[in-house]
Amino acid sequence: MISLIIALALSAAQDMPATPDAEPERIAEEAAPVPKEPDRDPLTGELPVDPYEMSNANAGAGPFRGTGMRDAFHGQDGIHRIVKNMVDRSVADPRISEIFVAHDLVRLRRTLFEQFCYILNAGCDYSGRDMASSHKDLGLQVDDLNVLVEHLQSAMAAEGISFAAQNRFLSKLAPMKRDVVTR
Repeated sequence: MISLIIALALSAAQDMPATPDAEPERIAEEAAPVPKEPDRDPLTGELPVDPYEMSNANAGAGPFRGTGMRDAFHGQDGIHRIVKNMVDRSVADPRISEIFVAHDLVRLRRTLFEQFCYILNAGCDYSGRDMASSHKDLGLQVDDLNVLVEHLQSAMAAEGISFAAQNRFLSKLAPMKRDVVTR
């Protein structure tokens, strides 16, 4: 009976921390405050950003003339679908997904839609930042941009945009490379 009590006592002693200070350290680590995400805008769901001057000039390109490109892209509904598809593909692609981890995807989708809608002359104004300041801390490389363009082309093809219309749109976006690629 005594050997059973000693065995139980030894077993319990093995489960105890090696030093008496280990338990308070573990509790302190668990109690450390987790950084709280800033409150999102109740209407848009977006995270707050520092103020900046809003201008269509920030879109990086002027709009097409007439309604041909708007119609080729199926208006605002088609542009919404293209942006959603492109962003979803990019976030899921392991080659570039890490770029999107710490970003506000709600805001990204909205500003990309506005940018594309403005450039395609589909009745929108662009409210995002200029290309250089919005991409300056991302460290994007040419390969990253190429993957993003690949996803845009796939999204446009899925929407049934003609190859000629895709190329016209991409030619408007191409000069932005110098402001977007930072390394």
